[in-house]
Amino acid sequence: MANNTSDNQLTVAAVQLNSQQDIEANLADIKAAISDAYAQGAQLVVLPENCCSMGQQFATAERFEALSAILADYASTYGVYVLVGSLPCPYRLDGLMVPDGRLRQVSQLFAPDGKRVARYDKIHLFTATVADKQGSYNEAATFEPGTQTVVTPIEANNTVYQLGMMVCFDLRFPALAQRLRQAGADILSAPSAFTYLTGQAHWSLLLQARALDSQCMVIGAAQGGDHNYKDGNVRQTWGHSAITAYDGRIIESYDDSELKGQKSEGNYAIVMATLDKPAQEQGRQKLPIFQCHRLA
Repeated sequence: MANNTSDNQLTVAAVQLNSQQDIEANLADIKAAISDAYAQGAQLVVLPENCCSMGQQFATAERFEALSAILADYASTYGVYVLVGSLPCPYRLDGLMVPDGRLRQVSQLFAPDGKRVARYDKIHLFTATVADKQGSYNEAATFEPGTQTVVTPIEANNTVYQLGMMVCFDLRFPALAQRLRQAGADILSAPSAFTYLTGQAHWSLLLQARALDSQCMVIGAAQGGDHNYKDGNVRQTWGHSAITAYDGRIIESYDDSELKGQKSEGNYAIVMATLDKPAQEQGRQKLPIFQCHRLA
């Protein structure tokens, strides 16, 4: 099916997954979701954080190059942009190994020809005490924070759209969303794996708040449901993938943690929306908050 979105409009898809620790099974779900999203007209497909494996970060990092190549091939097979929510990576942007035995949490954008056109290393690392089975989270024990913001162009329908890249805990920090907008972003990606409790409390509010802060569409692709680790532990994530308009409206959402219901295909769910760039620009002109901003 050929994508036939009109000029100045970009059709995007947020994919919700329930990734386990079987990487090959997760890849099969990812490929099926990309194929399905393409068939529905998507030109940009956003996968959630930890899309290839929940947990087992170091073992997954050993396959960073191979997994990236597979996901790049999916982009070229279907001729769409694919944003790989995150993969653990053993080396920095400059190719040097991450010191102290840690990794980088890396989000990548692959173009329709399969070329990697952007890499963003997650800046804000999740640190929290949560009243769930795990109890506490400290990403900094495993990962080194990135230091560079990333805005990258997407070309579709004779129009260029600027994508600002975030990952999960980055949603907590309005300054990042504002900086991405100041760098030209039209869209913000927010691939995530929110815990069930923090997601229940804050996920939708954060997507809407960052959209209002930046006047950008925000694409929240999430992990949802129970993730059974090989050590016997179970992690619960909130899901509820959603796409939010520049004015804070939730355009479309998948309103569940578990993969079930009309929008779910069993192993994934897809949330679709279209960005009308001229309408977004008009909304920004009517409320020119970045002309009024004095503190950043």
